[in-house]
Amino acid sequence: MEPLRRFCGSDFWNASLLDRPDPDLPVCVERTVLVWVPLAFLWFRAPWHLATLFKKTPPKAPLSKLYICKQVLVSLLFLTAVSELAATFGEDYGSANKKNPPVLYANPALFVVSWLLVMLLQEAVRRREKAVDSGSLFLFWLLQVVCEIFSFQSLLREALKEGEIASRPHFHLFYIAYGLKLIALVLSAMADVPPDLQDMAKKNPEVGAPFLSRITFNWFNRMIFKGYKRPLVLEDMWELNEMDSTGYISQRFEEMMSQELRKARIRLQKKQDRKKKSRSKPYSDHNGLVKGISQDMLIMMEQSEKRSKIEKKEDGETNYPHSWLVPSIAKTFKWVLIESAFFKLLQDLLAFVSPQLLKLLIGFTKDKPVHAWQGYLYASLLLLVAIIHSMFLQQFTLRSFKLGMRVRAAITAAVYKKALTLSNDARKESTVGQMVTLISADAHCFNEVTNFIHLLWSCPVQIALALSFLWVELGPSVLAGLLVMVLMVPINGLLAIKSKSFQAKSMTYKDKRMKILNEILSGIKILKLYAWEPSFEAQIQGFREQELQVMRKSAYLSSIPTFIFFCAPTFVSLATFAVFVSVSPNNVLDAEKTFTSISLFNILRAPLGMLPLLISAMVQMSVSKRRLEKFLSRDDLDINAVNHDNSHSAAVSVTDGTFTWERNGQPFLKNVSLDINPGSLVAVVGAVGSGKSSLISALLGEMHNLSGSVNIKGSVAYVPQQAWIQNATLKDNILFGSDLDELRFQRVLEACALEQDLELLPAGIQAEIGEKGINLSGGQKQRVSLARAAYSSADVYLLDDPLSAVDSHVGKHLFERLIGPQGLLKDKTRILVTHGISFLPYVDEIVVLVDGVVSEVGSYSSLRASKGAFSEFLDTYAKQESSEAQEKSAVGTHVASVVMKGQDPQVSCPPGDAVSILLKEGGSSLHSQSHACNSNSMREKENFSPRAKEELGSKKGQRLIETETVQTGGVKFSVYLQYLRSMGWCYGTMFITVYFIQNLAFIGQNLWLSDWTNDAVRYPNESTYPARIRDVRVGAYGGLGMAQGFLVFVGTLLLADGAICASRTLHTRLLSNILRAPMLFFDTTPSGRVVNRFAKDMFTVDELIPAALRSVILKMLELLATLVIICLAVPLFTAVVIPLIAIYYFVERFYLTTSRQLRRLDSVSRSPIYSHFGETVSGLPVIRAYGYQERFLEQNTVTIDNNLKCVCQLIVSNRWMAIRLEFLGNLVVFFSALFAVISRDSLDSGLVGLSVSYALNVTLILNTLVRMTSQLETHVVSVERVKEYAEIPNEAAWIAEKRPPDGWPSEGRVRFEDYKVRYRPELELVLHGITCDIRSNEKIGIVGRTGAGKSSLTNCLFRIMEAAEGRILIDGVDIARLGLHDLRSRLTIIPQDPVLFSGTLRMNLDPFEKYSDEDIWKVLELAHLKDFVGGLAAGLQHEVAEGGENLSVGQRQLLCLARALLRKSRILILDEATAAVDLETDNLIQTTIRREFAHCTVLTIAHRINTILDSSRVMVLDAGKIVEFDSPATLLQKQGQFFALARDSGICTAETTSL
Repeated sequence: MEPLRRFCGSDFWNASLLDRPDPDLPVCVERTVLVWVPLAFLWFRAPWHLATLFKKTPPKAPLSKLYICKQVLVSLLFLTAVSELAATFGEDYGSANKKNPPVLYANPALFVVSWLLVMLLQEAVRRREKAVDSGSLFLFWLLQVVCEIFSFQSLLREALKEGEIASRPHFHLFYIAYGLKLIALVLSAMADVPPDLQDMAKKNPEVGAPFLSRITFNWFNRMIFKGYKRPLVLEDMWELNEMDSTGYISQRFEEMMSQELRKARIRLQKKQDRKKKSRSKPYSDHNGLVKGISQDMLIMMEQSEKRSKIEKKEDGETNYPHSWLVPSIAKTFKWVLIESAFFKLLQDLLAFVSPQLLKLLIGFTKDKPVHAWQGYLYASLLLLVAIIHSMFLQQFTLRSFKLGMRVRAAITAAVYKKALTLSNDARKESTVGQMVTLISADAHCFNEVTNFIHLLWSCPVQIALALSFLWVELGPSVLAGLLVMVLMVPINGLLAIKSKSFQAKSMTYKDKRMKILNEILSGIKILKLYAWEPSFEAQIQGFREQELQVMRKSAYLSSIPTFIFFCAPTFVSLATFAVFVSVSPNNVLDAEKTFTSISLFNILRAPLGMLPLLISAMVQMSVSKRRLEKFLSRDDLDINAVNHDNSHSAAVSVTDGTFTWERNGQPFLKNVSLDINPGSLVAVVGAVGSGKSSLISALLGEMHNLSGSVNIKGSVAYVPQQAWIQNATLKDNILFGSDLDELRFQRVLEACALEQDLELLPAGIQAEIGEKGINLSGGQKQRVSLARAAYSSADVYLLDDPLSAVDSHVGKHLFERLIGPQGLLKDKTRILVTHGISFLPYVDEIVVLVDGVVSEVGSYSSLRASKGAFSEFLDTYAKQESSEAQEKSAVGTHVASVVMKGQDPQVSCPPGDAVSILLKEGGSSLHSQSHACNSNSMREKENFSPRAKEELGSKKGQRLIETETVQTGGVKFSVYLQYLRSMGWCYGTMFITVYFIQNLAFIGQNLWLSDWTNDAVRYPNESTYPARIRDVRVGAYGGLGMAQGFLVFVGTLLLADGAICASRTLHTRLLSNILRAPMLFFDTTPSGRVVNRFAKDMFTVDELIPAALRSVILKMLELLATLVIICLAVPLFTAVVIPLIAIYYFVERFYLTTSRQLRRLDSVSRSPIYSHFGETVSGLPVIRAYGYQERFLEQNTVTIDNNLKCVCQLIVSNRWMAIRLEFLGNLVVFFSALFAVISRDSLDSGLVGLSVSYALNVTLILNTLVRMTSQLETHVVSVERVKEYAEIPNEAAWIAEKRPPDGWPSEGRVRFEDYKVRYRPELELVLHGITCDIRSNEKIGIVGRTGAGKSSLTNCLFRIMEAAEGRILIDGVDIARLGLHDLRSRLTIIPQDPVLFSGTLRMNLDPFEKYSDEDIWKVLELAHLKDFVGGLAAGLQHEVAEGGENLSVGQRQLLCLARALLRKSRILILDEATAAVDLETDNLIQTTIRREFAHCTVLTIAHRINTILDSSRVMVLDAGKIVEFDSPATLLQKQGQFFALARDSGICTAETTSL
């Protein structure tokens, strides 16, 4: 110390200065340590700031007033330092007396340099991008001010003591500098927002928030106040920081993911190579043995091999690259992880300072002679340490939760991007439901785990530190506690392994449930028409029940870690205390040891409790990781499958191309060679399954190219068979991201015959099209799809049978004005798949496909002249058409047609790419009018007729899909009651009672421990401490701890059972009500909203609410118990607790209003993510064909960002609340310590230890309680959302009191009496007083232009729409009085779209298993499917893929016919049922219908007149009224509307035309 003494001119340390009532620090300490600490901090942080100055970035301009003030202030401080140095020189050289010590030279010199450095740092901050202040400089000024407080009071004290100032220059300069530093501290706490950031700061206040505001979250006050005054809406959300935005996150994650995935693929390849080598060993030694094995043994071996293959597949490690996702995430977010780890480490270290301060405080109360200032110092340090601990904790938590949010965004964006690039093989393995689960449940799982990922290392660190401090207190006895903890690790490990299997099973059932749900939502119209809802409800409930059983087992299993969590601290402390008092009679527990140890055990409790939960979460994450890695590592579409070399002479060129749908599958198109010249029109024709759609897909690059090459010159436009329409305005659907050119737009509208439709649609071109185009007819959708292609001005047009969904006259218009030689696209290259032979003479070339091979290519005339396959095919069908035409001689028309197209079995488009239309010149007898056979078709095409929509638009505005409703205000108590009722009052009462008794045991245990510490006073001589009393103490303490664990275990089991009951009840109500909702609900509600209820909201009900409810009840009871203990120990403490709880309650209410609404907005903003995802997947071929993947990725980014805004505000609101509550909690600790110091003469050390140790715990409990209460309230929002959809108005009862007689309808008479109907009460009528009689066995054709009300009429027969006035009588029975299922199950409809569901063939025909296998084989024979089904390995149990993808369109339509034959009611409705099939299938269906339904009443909706020429009578509808109703011949003679329709269709011509 001698050098320091010489340097300072006085002793460095003088202990006597502290051993007095008014302590002080030595002058040397004040002049060295307290001066150098702030400067050392400044110089340590300087390099990081100075680096900015060396970057070549221009300085920001102009200079702000705040910046100038700061620089002027530091300049003044620089002058004070120079002045002080000058004053020291002056004193030394102006006086011959004692010289000043070196420190008075060194410090001013240091300050001179440091102030120059500060000026540079302030300039560096000004130049740093997006910087508004510097946290380092703020902390530097704060340290300066705090450290110089000691010099401040010392100089004053000395001057007052001496009565004069020793050195006036130094004295005055010090106080001037101190004043300037105070001002600098204030200025450093203010933000200097540069002009370029001011706009951004308005959109996101965090950008312009100064350091102090950022660490206390004061910048968020505006949002809290706004949320308190009124419910928040999505528009109130602030913009995201760049680092929180999806675009930024996704870009970085993709880079890391591609690197890690590449490494994983290399590892997998090496592993597979090693396996191949090991398998290639010869097996010749075993040949003799194998020959002797019996047949049975061989079969068993075969089965065993199959099982092992399945197991390998399930294990998945051999099938896909693994162990790359977590490293990708870690590398993407490494700096956030490092930063948060640093804060976590500091927070953990500070947590152990409080017990040591508590130990000093208890020692202070025991040692009465010690000066009082020490007690006040300990109390103040407790407050200071607690505040700093809170700051670090909240910064750590903020970063951790934002990390979780970013990880979820990264995974969601990656899954979406992957879905855009998936190959067709991979798409078959992943259903939409599975992909939705990946972005909901699996991404959420990663979110949850990354929130707490640092606990993986933090928990062991905390345990190690706690044990180290306990060793100091209790010596080797702590090893007993350590042994107990070590024994718990394998138990948790075993439980985690078991939990993993439960989690995997649960996810499997969840996937199956969501898959069926998606199919139900897509095919809800078909379910209602067939009255099949109960069957599908039972299927979902079956999977749900299996899921709940797994959840129950998982909950029971998780109650064991809960038991361990509650018993662990007791076991550890019991083992430690018991060994401590047993090893030596000298070891007696005193207050100091006991309560310091209890504080450490309380700290120990958190990591011990979190470890099993973290292990469980990690197990869940490993399941999600496997699923995500499997999906994200699947094969992408080959982007090089199609070349775009513009040097080629041909516009489209295929050279020896062989293509397949599956990478290792059989070739589907073989040796295809085509050269299509620029500007030519080429037709592609062929029989069902010949590969026409596959050819188009091959040109789009959707198929695997086994050999050969494909080249397309220029851009491509694609029109699929199934029109894919977005949920956007009509204008946006046509523009499809292109800029508006008004002239071109109008020309496209005219060419696509959309002008008349615009007059009918509300808001015209700005009319919103519903999800999947529900408010457009099939023809309108196809024309919009064509308009999209036409507007794109591409070079090559691939038109996959676009004319099949439109009326014949519209088809002519489209060919003449758009596609044909004189059309809008006449100069473009067009490849048209068509069935209209009337068009073939006008095309440049015809490509004929037979079984995947190009059999002929040439012009129409050359192919006819060649007398090849094409000519034979035309002649054959011409004869068939002639014979049919003669049968319909009432009109005397002749029809010509060409073979129709069915969907190729492995076609990549979504299920049911509809086919087959015959447009004609002169006439046609073919029944056709195709719509898409996908989920779009599940909804009635004219359910919202344009007329009705016009009225809707006039009254309700332009929107069809209304914005999702967001509940506002507090969650109603009825929602909580609903959950408790769903759970069962018995369970609720029982588990609360059990938890209450557990808390009595908790109070008893602590009071017992407090009394135990008094034994040290009762038996001051350790050797007299009786062993009997010691054993009683240990036994009772352990018994009460065990009782707590056991009671919590029982309570957890009861809560688990109750939660399962609640989940079952809520899901059942929701599902039951959704299935009973009217069609209007599904037409106006995006499926994403419904899926969100069943996915995210049910997940919250299943997993999150029970955990939050348990935490709230436990913490509430624990709080009461703790307060009872403290108040019993220190009654004075009650004075602080009561107002504190009042403040806590106020803060919680204040915060909850905002937090609750943010949680609701999170839920609402999540739905569009799922809707957009589903819409994208269904339109993948179109998006990829146009090359618009990037635009859809950007749209997805915006959708996710909208959700992240809500999540981000929610995270910050939680931290805003937590830091304020922690500050209040820290005051609790301070006041309890302060009361202990004030009352130390009247309190013994045991009571001081008890009150302060539990005061430290009150903060944690209250914070947890407020957080868990708010979490519970925000989670209960999911119950509210489920309740909302579980209470939507239902359609009429499925089964009414009035049941129809058996065999009804026996005759098939239908009577409409002044029947009127409207879509909703406030809208105009759709059908205006329909009155007619349809006699038994009549065949009625129903015709009319689009929007005439044809489909509405059939909807009314099935009561899809209910009557406004009038009634419908079937066999004299008013159908309005029947139950819906009684009605619908007695009628039969063959819809225009052959919709199938995943499941067996038998289930698709007979979901209720009413009929025998014999009946089903019989109808399959009648439907011409017996040979096909008989040839399948599984027969009737053959699995149908989602949407029937693995069957051709013709087969699907024949299955729909089989359904009708199986039901065979007296009334049959045909909704253009044969439009989607080829000619051969059409003939089969028509023949079967005529034969099998000859004695039935048949109503046929026809868009083409020729389909109903052999009807008994024809009903002509116009604007919802019957304008004509008579036989076809009579109506044609009248030359009214029917005649006009026939003429437009080309049927009524002067002469019969033929080929």
